[in-house]
Amino acid sequence: MSQGTSIEWTEATWNPTTGCDRVSPGCDNCYALSLAKRLKAMGSPKYQNDGHPRTSGPGFDLTLHPVALRLPYTWKSPRAVFINSMSDLFHARVPLSFVQQVFRVVADTPQHTYQVLTKRARRARQVADQLEWPPNLWMGVSVETSRELPRVDDLRRVPAALRFLSCEPLLGPLHGLDLDGIDWVIAGGESGPHHRPMDESWVTDIRDACQRESVSFFFKQWGGRSPKSQGRSLEGRTWDEMPTPTAA
Repeated sequence: MSQGTSIEWTEATWNPTTGCDRVSPGCDNCYALSLAKRLKAMGSPKYQNDGHPRTSGPGFDLTLHPVALRLPYTWKSPRAVFINSMSDLFHARVPLSFVQQVFRVVADTPQHTYQVLTKRARRARQVADQLEWPPNLWMGVSVETSRELPRVDDLRRVPAALRFLSCEPLLGPLHGLDLDGIDWVIAGGESGPHHRPMDESWVTDIRDACQRESVSFFFKQWGGRSPKSQGRSLEGRTWDEMPTPTAA
C-alpha cells in the first residue's frame, strides 16, 4: 500500500522510482539521500543501488520500480499522493515511456489527487507534448533561490490542470517571482544538523505576493535541527491554504 507521510501538504507517498542526483543548492542537505543510506543499511530492497558519490550516494542511484505501478489500483479510499518523495520523475535517466506509464496510472485512478514535484522543469516542458495530462495530476517545481526562477517559466508551459511551487528549502529571497499561471505555493525552511537559516522577510514577501494574486499559500515550517523544532506559525497564525482538488 502507499506509505503514510509526515509531509503536511499531502496524505501519502508513492515511489515508482527511487534515487536522484544533486542539481542545485536545495539538494545539498537532501533528506531523501540521507534516508536512502539508512534504508540500504537496513536491507530495504529498493535502496541497494549506489549512486555516484559526487552527486548521489549509497542506496540512491536512480532506479525504476515497475512493480510499484500496480499499487494505486489497490487503494480503496481517495487520497492525495505525492509521487516520488524519494526521487524525481523527470530525471534524465527515467525513460519517457516509464513517465508515460506513471501518467497512465494517474489517469486510471481519478479518485486520487497526485502531486508531482521536480527540479528538472526543463525536461518536463520538453516532453510535455508527449504526455497525456490527467485532470487529477498537480505539477510543481522546486524554487529555492532566485536563480531557480526560470523553472517557473518552464512550469507555465506545461498543460497541467494545477501548477504549484515548492519554495523549500527557501535559501534566499525570490526577487522577481511571477505567479501568473500558478495556483499554489508552499514555502518552508531547511531542517537537519546542517540546516541553513531562513529570513522571515523571504517568506512574508512570497505570502504577500500570493495574497495579491489570489494564489493559495502554505507555510510548511521554519526548519531547524528538526523539521518541527521552530514550529509553523508565521506572524501569529498558520497558513494551510490549499487549491481546490481536481480529482473526482
